Amino acid sequence: MSLPTRFDWVLLQEFCANVFKKAGLKKQNAELVADSLIQADLRGVDSHGVVRTSIYLKRIEEGMINPAADIEVEKESDSTALVNGNNQIGSVVGVNALKVALKKAKENGVALVGVKNSNHFGTGAYYLLKAIEQNMILLVMSNASQTMPPTGGVRPFLGTNPLAVGVPAGDAVPYILDMATSLVARGKIIVASQKGEEIPLGWAIDKDGNPTTNAEAALEGSVLPVGGPKGYAISMFIDILSGVLTGAGFGKYVNNMYENWEQPQNVGHFFIAIDINKFIPIELFKQRMDQYISEIKAEPKAPNVDEILIPGEIEHRRVIYKKANGIELPSKVVKELQEIAQKYGLDLSQAIFNQKNKEVTK
Repeated sequence: MSLPTRFDWVLLQEFCANVFKKAGLKKQNAELVADSLIQADLRGVDSHGVVRTSIYLKRIEEGMINPAADIEVEKESDSTALVNGNNQIGSVVGVNALKVALKKAKENGVALVGVKNSNHFGTGAYYLLKAIEQNMILLVMSNASQTMPPTGGVRPFLGTNPLAVGVPAGDAVPYILDMATSLVARGKIIVASQKGEEIPLGWAIDKDGNPTTNAEAALEGSVLPVGGPKGYAISMFIDILSGVLTGAGFGKYVNNMYENWEQPQNVGHFFIAIDINKFIPIELFKQRMDQYISEIKAEPKAPNVDEILIPGEIEHRRVIYKKANGIELPSKVVKELQEIAQKYGLDLSQAIFNQKNKEVTK
């Protein structure tokens, strides 16, 4: 009998944490990975949510991720560090590197932390929110395996290398930019493929370089950069900082987690943390951010526009809604989770959303 597809976010997070503990992660790390996945689903970034559970587990089981690895600072100065993830699961590596960056930024005003030997680390917003809690501005970058051609090319060479920027505010919702350098994240095409849906024209090309709306053909081909040559250039810049500079893989040397079962991914990340208090008092900064945001939102609106939004505001509202109304998962993902539950002796049905809970308006 198939399960419903809507789940309570807290209970689903507990289920995922138990899964990763069964797979060999320490309790703290298992809970961190589960938190990272659920936060993505709550924000509506389904491509980086619990849909990734099965591939993370498979890479652990196949020895492509080392859940027991110790993460180490290999080289450092007052305001810089190079972190070696030693092939630990990506979000665990990312959070450890973030802690190094925030500590150094508090001490020295700014910190730059590079990471090598990591894996897919989830959404950039996950790290931004942690930095914002500590009144820090944070920039996060990561490279990824080849899914995007250079402008003028056909064959994938670059990843959809994401760029994320987080800035705290006072009463206003914080500024959170979390974007792939492709027109859309490849994960969205994966989700469309799982749902049997077409994708919009312009998202991707097939393996022969032809525009396509077929998600399966797109996955065999390439996604396209946002803004054409500009997105390509930004993706290349992120690859240089995250890969070339850190000693991680870059370009074709970042291994695909879905296809390469002989080598670790060797993903690279790059964190830039800024202590606001080293420039102006944090409360004054937050007041100025609130003023800035309110003045943007008060700008004259184009026809048929009800509200001007800032980056991250839609996702903030989704979190509120989904916490009250549950996380809706594709039936294929639910089936995968059921199989995982059976394998590890867990009960996914305990995480089903209680329909008696009060629903709120989107």
